[in-house]
Parts: sequence; structure tokens; C-alpha cells
Amino acid sequence: MTTPQNVQAVSWDSNLIKRHDLAGPRYTSYPTALQFNNALNADAFIQSAKQSLDQTQPLSLYFHIPFCAHVCYYCACNKVITRQRERSEPYLQTLYKEMAFMAEHFSKDRQVNQLHWGGGTPTFLNDEQITELMRKTRELFNLRGDDQGDYSIEIDPRECSPQTLVNLRKVGFNRISLGVQDVQHKVQEAVNRIQSTEQTIELINQAKALGFKSINIDLIYGLPHQTNDSFAETLDTVVGMSPDRLSIFNYAHMPDRFRSQRHIKEQDLPSPAQKLAIQQQTITKLSEAGYQYIGMDHFAKPTDELSQAQITGQLHRNFQGYTTHSDCDLVAMGVSAISQIGDLYYQNSHDLKTYSDLIEEKQCAIIRGVSLTADDRIRRDLITQLICHFSLDIADFERKHELVFNQYFKDEVTELQRLATDKLLSFDEDKIQISAAGRILVRRICMVFDAYMDQAKLKQSFSRII
Repeated sequence: MTTPQNVQAVSWDSNLIKRHDLAGPRYTSYPTALQFNNALNADAFIQSAKQSLDQTQPLSLYFHIPFCAHVCYYCACNKVITRQRERSEPYLQTLYKEMAFMAEHFSKDRQVNQLHWGGGTPTFLNDEQITELMRKTRELFNLRGDDQGDYSIEIDPRECSPQTLVNLRKVGFNRISLGVQDVQHKVQEAVNRIQSTEQTIELINQAKALGFKSINIDLIYGLPHQTNDSFAETLDTVVGMSPDRLSIFNYAHMPDRFRSQRHIKEQDLPSPAQKLAIQQQTITKLSEAGYQYIGMDHFAKPTDELSQAQITGQLHRNFQGYTTHSDCDLVAMGVSAISQIGDLYYQNSHDLKTYSDLIEEKQCAIIRGVSLTADDRIRRDLITQLICHFSLDIADFERKHELVFNQYFKDEVTELQRLATDKLLSFDEDKIQISAAGRILVRRICMVFDAYMDQAKLKQSFSRII
């Protein structure tokens, strides 16, 4: 693979954005979760996955901890809101049974290079539960002992004491992702997530002192009462904390789908034009601060592994977002968790009771998934290249998949030429190269190669690209 040149450059073209700001997938997978179905039962998925895996490859593990003590009105995650901390213990006991089942089928002493706990709020668990869950994981899977894996956890600063952070580092976590969203009190109040900047800074300073090797901060733009000026202050404050990575997401207001969003007043939300201005400002300010645009909503310091992987052509994307671990099978456990084993994706039940009942009965809670076709694999590879590296070496791609690009993608080539005329990209017989202005619209370009695109369903199924 050739080394992409200047992959981080990005520019803002308002006219292009107005023409191409459609609704579309985020491509954490291809096919997307909309294509998952229940045509195969859980046993069939497991057997197919076992047949397709490469046991010489390392593993990535994901655990979903769904509990939150407080509801954040913007949140679209699969979560259980409760103040009853004791509810987590039965869930963990069920999770241990699922872990044993999955380890029997997929561990085979394969080294775990990536581990992630998401939610919900993983630090809803107390220190003893965190320690025990990690102990069980080491017992069942081959976790690294050299601190060289990427072992990360999502943290709500309001739910993580200094002692908990010490314990997280002790049990093996070396990366953290902090939910901040916005530092302005008026915005925090409107979304029911009030946390002081001082609390976040103290946690970050402690994490650095403890030797966590990567710190990510999540922000959201498009929340109630946000303005250009207010979000500029948030960005300045967060840049001052010097995180290694920043994930800055576009808030999608869909109160019909997510009940908690009904608490947010539409009249308090910034207009589409204001959101675009906030995003443009965000890209400018973070670039000036030395962060590189990885793609989508992600930024990283030049020294970060994501930035380096993008330069060397090793960046990958999966259900957790951008990653450097393209060689790993992803075994995901917990309610609603999505796994990727070989050429299969499958998902556990979203409903906590159903998940628990299925584990008690069958030891796995898979309810739907998809087995990739040969065409899916080809398109997945192409979309991954574009969304991670903003380019495609056509000759390399043709050799890899034994096809003639212009013949296989005859219909898509016509659309590519239109996008090239619009200067989102350049396209010839050798290469597709997304332009600096097109990088912001990379999802739109990837949609050209999505065989499952149904324009009638785009708006109701996906958020807007920008």
C-alpha cells in the first residue's frame, strides 16, 4: 500500500456542503446495522463465525455496561437509568456466563490487543466489581501483561473518584475517554449533565500522573443554547486540557426515537446554519491548535497512534470508531453488543431482560446479524479505504480483489465523475483522491459504493452528514 500524502489537510467549502449534506451512515460497519436480520439463529451464527475466523489473529474485546445514575437528555445509547447500584451485580453474573461461552468458542489463547468498556457508564460499577470483571476477563481470555495493548474505558467524570482512577490503572486500563460534551453551565443544565470543568481537569491531571497513555474527550455540537462564541470557549478550555484525541459529534435531534430527547426544547437548539458555523470554527480552531483531522468527527495530536496509522495507511474503522487494530476479530459482550468475527456481524438483544433470559437459557443472546457476501467484502474494503485514508489505489485494489474497477463499479463510476466535477475528489484510472474540501463529506462519497442505499429511508434512518 502506498503511503497517503498529506492526509490530514481539510478545508471548508460552504457551497459543496449545502449541495451534499445528506443523511447517511457513519460506516462503523459495512453493511450497516440496518442490514442485520434474524435469518440465521444464534447457533448458526456461532458456527459460521468459528468457521470463518483466523485463529492466528489477535482479538479485540468489547463489554457493554448499560447503567447510568443520571439521564443525559441528548443520549441515544442503549442504557438503563437507575440509582439502584445493586442492579449491576445480577448483570455482571449474567455477563460472566456469556464471557465463558464466547471464550470457549473464540479465545483459543489468542492475544487480546484491544479492550474497551462502553456504556452507559462503565464506572457505574464499584471498584470491587471493576476488579472482578477484569480478573474474569484475564481468566478467560489472553490479556497482555506488558501494558502494550489498547485497553480503554469510557468515563463520566462525575462517576469516577480519584481512587477509582487508581484502580482502573492498576487492573490494566491505559486509555480513557471522558464525556464532557460542553463546559457551559447553561448548556449542561439544558441537557441534564452538570459537571464542573475543575472536576474534569483534576481527573485528566491525575490520569497523566498515573501513566495513562491516551486521553480522549467527547464533545457535542448542536446542543441547546450553544453559539459560536460559547462553543469557542468550550474548545479553548478543552484544548487547554491537552487531550490526545477529541471526538466532536453532531447532535441529532430525534425525539420520536429517543424518549429522553423530548426534554430538549427545539427552540433552544442552534439552527442548521449555526451548527455549520460551529463545525467550521471547530475544524479551524483545532487545526490551529495542532490537532489533525482524522475524519468524520475525530481529531488527534500528530504523535497519536491514530494520526500515525493514517499516515502509514494502517488506520481502520469498526463499531467503536477509528482504530489501529484492523487485524483483530471483535468479540463483543453485554446487552446490545455487536461483534465482528471474520465475515460475520452479529448483535445481542437490546432489551436487558431478554438478554439476561437468553444467556441463562442458551449462554448467548444473539438475535440478529449478517453474513457478508463476496460483494459486501469488496465494498467494505473500498469504503474503509476512503473513510480512513481519503484515497484508493485502484491498481492495488484490482489486484487484491481480482476485478476491473470500471467494469465492476460501472454505475458508481458515473456518480464518481459527478463528484469529481464538483471537486469533492479527483478520479482517474489510477486513483481516487478525496480533496481537502471533500474530506468533510467523506460519508457522502462512501455512499456512492453502498449497495444498500435506499434514498427514501435515508432521512429517517441516519443523521445528516454535517
